[in-house]
Amino acid sequence: MPETASAEAPGRPGETLRASSVSRSFEGVQALRDVTLELRRREVVGLIGPNGAGKSTLVNVLTGFDRPDEGSVELAGSEITAWSPQRRARAGLARTFQHSRSFRGLTVRENVEVAALGAGTGPREARRRADRLLDLLGLAAVAGRGAAELAHGDERRLGVARVLATDPSFVLLDEPAAGLPDAEVPEFAEVVRSLLDENDAGMLLIDHNMALVMGVCDRIHVLDQGRTLAAGTPEEIRGNLDVAAAYLGETAVHETGG
Repeated sequence: MPETASAEAPGRPGETLRASSVSRSFEGVQALRDVTLELRRREVVGLIGPNGAGKSTLVNVLTGFDRPDEGSVELAGSEITAWSPQRRARAGLARTFQHSRSFRGLTVRENVEVAALGAGTGPREARRRADRLLDLLGLAAVAGRGAAELAHGDERRLGVARVLATDPSFVLLDEPAAGLPDAEVPEFAEVVRSLLDENDAGMLLIDHNMALVMGVCDRIHVLDQGRTLAAGTPEEIRGNLDVAAAYLGETAVHETGG
């Protein structure tokens, strides 16, 4: 299915994160091929595709952990292709990682407070923000526990709390639902959406949990073999036979819609 006008309608320059015609190869292997993706504030965009589709490479290019061979990245109207990850973070671009990056020697609450303090928040506001995030993400009961003691699913929640504590304009969540029981996914989706709405933030969500992706995303961008296979609303992606063949399987595409 071709990309629809609604799927890629341009946002206002000051309110967008955009990768334009990005290509990247590694030792002759083309990881990304002319990919364009735009994320606006106050929306959630899902990034899906089979293993090896180029999702992680695109996230690394957006966040400054890798540079494209061709193409550019813009944040709030400024080209940031050559910016470091640290400079992008100070400009309001935050991300989680597939593997935990918490401070293992600190408590859960301290981890979130440190993230807020690092973004320039005062100590009192950092504590308030940490308590609120931990409560909403279901971590209040383990707030005083060492981060190294957390179960895998709670580690994922802590990563989300740390990122949101920086009050970002754009946040990229890399498999935040990994390890969560299926029964907890709908509530998790509601919490993440409400927190982003509060901050007027935009979110790029990379996850294999189709119930989460279909349930929380405004738009979905599908990669396959480094190329954009499709982009559109969840309903458009659910009914896209090319996506079904490449990634979800026809049955899975339809079943995710209930």
